[in-house]
Amino acid sequence: MSGILVTGAGGFLGGALTRALLARGDAVVDLEAGDRRGLDALAARAPLLAVEAADICDGEAVDAILARHRPRAVVHCAAIVGVVASLEAPARLLRVNIEGTANLLEAMARHGTRRMIHISSEEIYGAFQAERIDEEHPVAPLYAYGVSKAAVEQLGRSYRATHGLDCIDIRTSWVYGPGFPRDRVPVNLVRAAARGEALHLPCGAESRIDHTYLDDAVAGVIGALDLAEHPFDAYHVASDSAPSLAEIAAILRELAPGADLSVGPGEYRHAGRIPMPRKGALSCARAADAFGYRPRFDIRAGLAATLEAERRAFDNAREGALQHG
Repeated sequence: MSGILVTGAGGFLGGALTRALLARGDAVVDLEAGDRRGLDALAARAPLLAVEAADICDGEAVDAILARHRPRAVVHCAAIVGVVASLEAPARLLRVNIEGTANLLEAMARHGTRRMIHISSEEIYGAFQAERIDEEHPVAPLYAYGVSKAAVEQLGRSYRATHGLDCIDIRTSWVYGPGFPRDRVPVNLVRAAARGEALHLPCGAESRIDHTYLDDAVAGVIGALDLAEHPFDAYHVASDSAPSLAEIAAILRELAPGADLSVGPGEYRHAGRIPMPRKGALSCARAADAFGYRPRFDIRAGLAATLEAERRAFDNAREGALQHG
């Protein structure tokens, strides 16, 4: 058995993990049900990458992929993500996230793949009971997305007990960086600054959230993947800090003088309407002790790196439009 299977590889984190694994010489199998054009282009110049088109809810297709490639481990990123999706299509979200994972675990057990690194979320906790929490915090998810991630964590424990699988949960928090595909803080604020556009969010100035830079999330997942024996089955991989949105806007105004950014008072609301439960920092001490994870990007460094990349992308797009105009 060899190689790593990455599910949801066409997504933000899955794609970054694929590139990082290839860069260090791993054979990678990418499973993606959606847009695969970027993956196909990458595969054309990366002989260690195979791309498989499959819906994770199609158990027969998932089983066939595991039978064909027999990966030594799975990094499970495939999911419908986010609180907004929890309210817009909860039944579909639960089916993809939970039933899809069950299909994957069944195929792993059948074909001898023992380890799964599952990308979980701070949403499993619901409202934080302290400004900084560890992995022993009570699990009380408020929305269907968090419910699905908590269920998948427990499903992994069930397959550990019944099939001997090694299911490790990486609890991330609001991963961001260049190319983030959704309209969400802090990247919407970064893009406005990069383009010289005004952006005034109506609320959320006091909300504190652990924002995790993409490169740190990738490093943490790979650290967990490589550890031979895990003392725990769940770890925080985050920034270990929780700046407020007002602080983030202030940092961006310093990084981009003249940027017209602001955040109104009160607590953050997803899509401007769905209240966010209290959040805070995720202690990463357990991951540091187990596999040496330490975030390299504090919020200023992460915002600066994202701003530089977004400026470059904006300038390139503008130059391309002028050349073809």
